[in-house]
Amino acid sequence: MARSRRLSVQERARIRRLAREVDSAKAIGRIVGRCGNAVTAVLRSPVEAGEESSPVEEFVPSAGRLDLAAREEIGLGLARGQTLSEIAARIGRAPSTVSREVRLNGGRRAYRGFRAHAGARQRARRPKPSKLAACPGLAAQVAEWLVELWSPEKIARRLRWEHPDDPMMWVSHETIYQSLFVQGRGELRRELHRCLRSGRAQRRPQHRMERQLIPNMVMISERPAEVADRAVPGHWEGDLIIGKNGRSAVGTLVERSTRFVMLLHLAGDHSAERVRLAMTQAIQTLPAELARTVTWDQGREMAQHAQFTVDTGVQVYFCDPHSPWQRGSNENTNGLLRQYMPKGTDLSAHSPEDLARFARSLNNRPRETLGWLKPHEKLNELLATTA
Repeated sequence: MARSRRLSVQERARIRRLAREVDSAKAIGRIVGRCGNAVTAVLRSPVEAGEESSPVEEFVPSAGRLDLAAREEIGLGLARGQTLSEIAARIGRAPSTVSREVRLNGGRRAYRGFRAHAGARQRARRPKPSKLAACPGLAAQVAEWLVELWSPEKIARRLRWEHPDDPMMWVSHETIYQSLFVQGRGELRRELHRCLRSGRAQRRPQHRMERQLIPNMVMISERPAEVADRAVPGHWEGDLIIGKNGRSAVGTLVERSTRFVMLLHLAGDHSAERVRLAMTQAIQTLPAELARTVTWDQGREMAQHAQFTVDTGVQVYFCDPHSPWQRGSNENTNGLLRQYMPKGTDLSAHSPEDLARFARSLNNRPRETLGWLKPHEKLNELLATTA
C-alpha cells in the first residue's frame, strides 16, 4: 500500500518509533491524530531518508523538563484512558506537571506528544523577541507608570488587573527590569531606571549558583526549640557586611532575645580563619549564659565552624540556602548598620574603635520590638532574671 502523502517526514518517523511500543495501528493513530489505515501504510512502506530523526526528536530540554519520551508516554496513557495520576506515576512526575502539560496542549482529546514537544522546542528557542518591543501600547503604559515611581512588580500586577482578558497587555516585572538594564534592548528609555526605588543602573542576577557545601554542617532544623521563642538569652545570629567590590567586610553578631549587637573587626581579609578568630575573641568576652549557639548562613567564611565550636563550646547552626528570614534579627540589624557603613564603601577604613562606637550607638537605641527598651537594658534585665 502506498504511503499517505499527507504525513510529514517527522510524523512518519514518530509512527515507526511508536510501533516499537504499541501493537495496535489504531492506537498509534489516536496518538498521532491519523487513521489506522494511514499508520498501517507507513509501517508497510520502506524507510525513507529523514525518517530516522528530526530536529524535534533531537531537541533535549534542560534537566527537570519533560522530554519527548515523557510526552509520548503521556500521549499513550491518554489513548489508553488512564488518569493523569496514573500517567504521572508511570513517568515519575507530579500529577500537577502532567495536568499542566495536557491543559496547555489541547486537553485530553487533542493532546499529541510529538506536537507538544515541537511546541516546547519552539518556545525554548533563543533569542526571543521582547513583548514590550512587539506592543508599543504596553511599553508606553509601563513607561508612564515608571515615571509615576511605580515599581515593576506593581506595574505587572496592575496591568493584569486592568486588562484581565487581554494577555497582550500583560508583562512580568522581570521583563521590565531586563528592558531597563540590558543594553541593546531599547524597549524602554534607559534613563527610566532612575525612577526605580534603588536607582540602580544594573540588574542583580536572579539565578545564583549554589554555594559549595561546608563540611559537617548542622542545619537549623536541629537547633534547640528554646532558640525559637527568644525567652532564653545567649543565642546569636551572625553574618558579614561586605564592603566595596567585596574586598572588605565587618562581622555582625546579634543576640536574638535582646537584639544586642557585637561587631567583628576583620583586619586584612574575611577568610574563614580570620572570621573564626574574631568570633572566638568576641564570644570569649561573654559570660557562659550568653554564649549558647550561633546561627549563620552557608557562607564560605564559616568553613572553620567546627574548630570554633571546639574553642568556645558554642554550636553553629546553618540556615537553609537563600533563606535570610531564618536570621531575621541579624538581617534587620545589618540594615540599620548601613547608616554607619553605607553600601559601596571601603569597610577596612573603620577601626576597632569605630566599630565599638557603632555597636554602642545601636545598643543604646530604643527598639519597638523590645517594648521601647534599649538592647543593653533588655540584656541586663534578662541577666538579672537568670542570675
